[in-house]
Amino acid sequence: MCAFDVGGRNVLLLFLRGGSAEAMTTPGGAIPGHDGQGPLHVGFAISADDLPAWERRLQESGIAIEGRTTRPRGGTSLYFRDPDGHLLELATPGLWETY
Repeated sequence: MCAFDVGGRNVLLLFLRGGSAEAMTTPGGAIPGHDGQGPLHVGFAISADDLPAWERRLQESGIAIEGRTTRPRGGTSLYFRDPDGHLLELATPGLWETY
């Protein structure tokens, strides 16, 4: 498992496939087993100002951008895949009423 700070307000936990299928007992209680199969879609909120830097970073890393959409409210979503084939989205404000 890896834990990443997300904007100082959230944490992103990543697990190896099959690595968390069994329940785990901790000093504070039990964590039920969980695991994902098949392609998943995960989105991350970013500021509109950060979008160009993310595009450069993905390009420099050789990661193909599979799609880009601009929403009626002004938000932009950028789509790409992780090494396991999951669809990742970087989303700027303006997608929904709440974001």
